[in-house]
Amino acid sequence: MATLLPSLSQLTETDLLAECRRGNPRAQKVLYDRLSPGMLSVCLRYLRHPEDAEEALVLGFVKVFRALAQYRGEGSFRGWVRRVMINEALGQLRRRQPLHLDIDECHDGVATITAAAESNLDTADLLRLIQALPAGYRTVFNLYAVEGYSHAEIAALLGISEGTSKSQLSKARALLQRQLAVLHSFSFQPQSYAA
Repeated sequence: MATLLPSLSQLTETDLLAECRRGNPRAQKVLYDRLSPGMLSVCLRYLRHPEDAEEALVLGFVKVFRALAQYRGEGSFRGWVRRVMINEALGQLRRRQPLHLDIDECHDGVATITAAAESNLDTADLLRLIQALPAGYRTVFNLYAVEGYSHAEIAALLGISEGTSKSQLSKARALLQRQLAVLHSFSFQPQSYAA
């Protein structure tokens, strides 16, 4: 009597990785389906256009599947994949538009918030504000504030000095604070109460 094996979608991450290492394309598809939504979000933090983020995601997963043998189980697998995705997104960003991390003034392309802004700041609003930052500011802000990299790690990853990393983070925060103040001023309308 044949024993029934669990479907690939029910396998633990460890068992699924073992199947992927054996070259099982169905296991690779299941792993991709499990991880791709979160990893697409990672790519979108660095690349403004969804098409660019999707391209980085696909190329990143190609690298993940080719390098599975190099993953030794130290740290979380998702963390390892996240690092691959960040590196791919940054590489794509460098290829398409070199990062100008030493620019002292803000670009005119930074989005401003209009009077039609929603009354409550939600995650989507904050993500839009971050996406509107100039590429250098956005990259350093995401690496530091979202991914948890140190300034030394950011400097090594981007080929800049720690001072430049700190400066770009400071400028990104200041710009975000100004944009949040604008958003808040348009969304806060005091109510007058009749006695």
